[in-house]
Amino acid sequence: MNTVTPTMTQPRQAVVRQQTMQAVTQRAYGPLDGLRFDTTAVPSHAENEVLVRVHSAGLDRGTWHLMTGRPYLLRLMGFGFLAPKNPVLGRDLAGVVAAVGAKVTRFKVGDAVFGMGEGSFAEFARAREDKLSLKPAALSFAQAAVLGVSGSTALQAVRAARVQAGQRVLVVGASGGVGSYAVQMAKALGAHVTGVCSLAKADWVRSLGADDVIAYENSDFTRGFEPWHAVLDMGGNTALTRIRRVLAPQGTLVFVGGENGGDWSAGFGRQLLALAMAPFVRQRFVMLMNREHHTELEALLALLAEGKVSPFIDSTWPLAHADQAMRALEAGQVRGKVAITVNDSVK
Repeated sequence: MNTVTPTMTQPRQAVVRQQTMQAVTQRAYGPLDGLRFDTTAVPSHAENEVLVRVHSAGLDRGTWHLMTGRPYLLRLMGFGFLAPKNPVLGRDLAGVVAAVGAKVTRFKVGDAVFGMGEGSFAEFARAREDKLSLKPAALSFAQAAVLGVSGSTALQAVRAARVQAGQRVLVVGASGGVGSYAVQMAKALGAHVTGVCSLAKADWVRSLGADDVIAYENSDFTRGFEPWHAVLDMGGNTALTRIRRVLAPQGTLVFVGGENGGDWSAGFGRQLLALAMAPFVRQRFVMLMNREHHTELEALLALLAEGKVSPFIDSTWPLAHADQAMRALEAGQVRGKVAITVNDSVK
């Protein structure tokens, strides 16, 4: 078993005994076939970063986009144009601090933390100090690992929609990682929540607190329904003109990503159309970019402590089989979140 042992002379640091680690890597953008359970170098960390010994990692749709390199806009945003800058997959993580940078003040070696890092499908990952929070003892590493990206995105989407008690709220993609959190949060605020998902997942979405569920195989949510005050579109591909039919005259539509819109935009064309249309209509359109910060993580923990939100883990997979977890996500078989166990799968 690899070990991390604090030194007596440098209490802010630790000795990472190995120089290499096991990780899930990709050397080029592409499909699942390009993933490898491999040996790579333990990452170095900057002054404002910590090195985390990963216990669990979370899988989200964003990881799939970073694996495929689609939409191509991601490559222009700094993730690497021809190939990934970081060959190790994964962003959500929970684990124990192994070393801290010189300017880190919020954590010390041995702290249990969770949040967003770089290359979490590995024994060790680096993370910025401001993207981590302390993990409560009552929360398992797996539960904490599936909170960061999806939970904070949902929280910011609900805020952006200005959800209030008594409002009608529609969550498109209610069974996904972000959507499952959004259903719970909107319901906790006292809204009447309708979820859109597959028929196979309808009962589960109801169990999250949704008052109504629309199975997309049976019904078109853009026709024949009373208008909603807020629509949270979690990576859907429904045309803006169709969504506007069921959005109240002064309602808010929040876009969270996009899917199936081509290799360049992957659905982001709807957001561009909304920006052009916004000055001429009373409806309000929000293009959400997730703010990754520890204050968002702490707001999530407050909701958990109050019993208003719970992470749901559909399945857990050992690190060596992260590709199988990704395959299940690709196939639309996942409800809620998937956790990748690292410390139990790497010997």
